[in-house]
Amino acid sequence: MKFAIILSGCGVFDGAEIHESVMTMLAIAKNGGSYDIFAPDVRQHHVINHLKGEEMDEQRNVLVEAARIARGKIKALHEYSPGDYDALIIPGGFGVAKNLCTYAIDGTDFYVDKVVEKALKSTHAAGKAIGALCISPVLLAGVFEGIDVTIGKDKSTAADIEKLGAVHIETGPCEIVVDNASKIVSTPAYMLDSGIEDIYAGADNLVKAIIEMVKG
Repeated sequence: MKFAIILSGCGVFDGAEIHESVMTMLAIAKNGGSYDIFAPDVRQHHVINHLKGEEMDEQRNVLVEAARIARGKIKALHEYSPGDYDALIIPGGFGVAKNLCTYAIDGTDFYVDKVVEKALKSTHAAGKAIGALCISPVLLAGVFEGIDVTIGKDKSTAADIEKLGAVHIETGPCEIVVDNASKIVSTPAYMLDSGIEDIYAGADNLVKAIIEMVKG
């Protein structure tokens, strides 16, 4: 099983959530799979000082920042081809809602980066599975109509998902929602008050469900 992982930068407040990203990689490896990592080659929405929680007066690139998590082994998202992979997974972090789309700024009227949208739609059209952690199901709800997803129990975000035309299913830590019709699997991760062990368990359950889905 070969997975593609899309990262949205580096760091929970302005990029990809690092624990979710690494635990996704670990879950794939422990279940016998392999992965390549991608990120859009675009400017980051803004940069947050993760020690103080304050915005910094500088600019960074999403691909360059995501390369920190990937240890430099990463490709620009425009190079992604769904035919090379069995599934695609997007870990969470505010970068999903700021860099992959503008949900954090524009609410349900958000814009999806065109390269990200192409990657998602081409994966779906190819009949491949898609996994989403944390806030990433909101992005999927903005691209695909009528899908079943979860972000846990946050009522405001769940209401936005429903407004976008998707179905939100409430879950607890480590749990997943499997939409077999759309081949989408989601888990809440740090959208809930989870520990790092819960993040791994949720990522592991998600990866296992995707493998089972792909094998049919």
